[in-house]
Amino acid sequence: MMEFKKKVSEMISLWIGEEVAVEWRIDIKGVMTGWCRLQEGTLILPAAEAVACLEGRLSMITAYLSEQAKLKGVREISFHFDLNGTTLTLSIELPLEGARIPSLTHIFRNADWNEREFMELYDIQVVGHPDPRRLFLDKSIDPAAFERLIPYSTFSNGANSKALWEKVMAQNNHTGKEIP
Repeated sequence: MMEFKKKVSEMISLWIGEEVAVEWRIDIKGVMTGWCRLQEGTLILPAAEAVACLEGRLSMITAYLSEQAKLKGVREISFHFDLNGTTLTLSIELPLEGARIPSLTHIFRNADWNEREFMELYDIQVVGHPDPRRLFLDKSIDPAAFERLIPYSTFSNGANSKALWEKVMAQNNHTGKEIP
């Protein structure tokens, strides 16, 4: 286990060109997870390449704008990877305005939908994405719908879907059937 932890930290450090600290935790059931905050958003690309070299896979990407981050003037994205059953989460902070990250789709094809989703719902530009079309919202709706229309507290309580669509419809002066 120590060898695995060391190998992960060393590989990421090698690829990004600076030492990183991965905080490893083991829960009461023996499940190990690693957490690492990268110093700059652009470091996610070489860090993802390091994970690919370790034969890891991208599980998902979570973009979020918590009240705490907002007060600091940043937004956050966490990239969740699977390394042979162990989750490694690499997190980055980006500025609230003009947030840009490199696309990971050429390393992990499944990054496509996550990246398109947060380009649409948050004010984050993904540089080099092969297909930046919207997934859900019409082009007439202004970008960053989630952060403009849904407070983080509502989102984190799982009450976001109906609230989002009601606000989108109201913003665009659409009338019609109530969304259940």
